[in-house]
Amino acid sequence: MKMILLRHAESLGNVDERAYTRIPDHALPLTDAGRAQAAAVAPEIARLLGDARPAVYVSPYLRTRETLRLLDIEASCDRLLQEPRLREQDWGNLQDPADQEVQKARRNEFGHFYYRLPFGESGADVDDRVAGFLSDLQRRDERHPETVLIVSHGLTLRLLCRRLFGWSVELFESLSNPGTCEYRVLEEHDGKWTLDRPFGQWRDSPDGETQL
Repeated sequence: MKMILLRHAESLGNVDERAYTRIPDHALPLTDAGRAQAAAVAPEIARLLGDARPAVYVSPYLRTRETLRLLDIEASCDRLLQEPRLREQDWGNLQDPADQEVQKARRNEFGHFYYRLPFGESGADVDDRVAGFLSDLQRRDERHPETVLIVSHGLTLRLLCRRLFGWSVELFESLSNPGTCEYRVLEEHDGKWTLDRPFGQWRDSPDGETQL
């Protein structure tokens, strides 16, 4: 199996954090720059897909669906499904900007994996739903394409890799999200997965564990 993981293009929330106080997270649109990013990466995604008719799974959030639409590959897909388990981490109630800052500070202090946001999710919660998605994917029938494109969110994609590669929580927390409209390519051979290039790492993993 070949799996292409693509983070959505730049959204309004990436450039204006106060947008979360006015617009639900799932409804944040792409910016003009984000739409240009998606159009620019489209030929590269087409090259990676080649002649394959992929199975495409997209988070149901507006910014991921807009990114996928701008790739202009729907006609060449075997199947295209919105997959709620690939959505962004639920941040709960974001109407109060002061409380947003408090929660971010607590999350950074406590750890992105274990800290559960009030009325929202922890990274561990996202990890659980990603695991369910991967389990279903691994039980695919013989008609399911061997090439898969996933359009999702930075933390969700890192956790998907954490599950596939068996990374520790400590290594996961040392990694940075891919940039907007940045992708990674994973390939499986004889049950072993490879990653085309590592994620950025803002600190060494405490036990010296590496991504590759």
